[in-house]
Amino acid sequence: MKYIPLLLIVIVLVWAIMTYNQFVSLRNRCEEAFSTMDVYLQKRYDLIPNLVETVKGYTNHEQETLTKITQARNLALNARTHSEKIESEKEVKGLLNNLFAIAENYPELKASSNFAELQTQLQHMEEDIANARKYYNTVVKNFNILCESIPSNLIAKVCHFDLQPLYMIDDDQHRNNVKVSF
Repeated sequence: MKYIPLLLIVIVLVWAIMTYNQFVSLRNRCEEAFSTMDVYLQKRYDLIPNLVETVKGYTNHEQETLTKITQARNLALNARTHSEKIESEKEVKGLLNNLFAIAENYPELKASSNFAELQTQLQHMEEDIANARKYYNTVVKNFNILCESIPSNLIAKVCHFDLQPLYMIDDDQHRNNVKVSF
């Protein structure tokens, strides 16, 4: 009978260690997933100056848009936290969509092989970013569930494992179905 309290203490201690290790593993997977996404974002940011220069050659009236894209890119490159990077990325994404919409008004630009190649590269980057974002959100969701579930939330509080931000698209333009008109 005197071993029962000792056995309970050992069981709780083993559970706490296993839960802590699970938090560490998921936290590291969150970091790895964000780093992977960050690599793809960096590649896209590296294409932006070429895109801006190509568009400059064909448009005279879009200087404000080009300046905004360059500024948003610089802010994204200087972002430090996950939340800052996610927010700045949304800004860059929206401005790039605006730029491609503006390009529709310039037939010579659309016909440019350099612009078409950059547009194709950016499209591939967007696919890679979307896949990385899905993986990141899956890992973060698992981490956040562990943080909020009872009894693992006790370990999360004691060891300062905080909820991680999801990378959500809140732009209605991305959520709507593509409209095709004939």
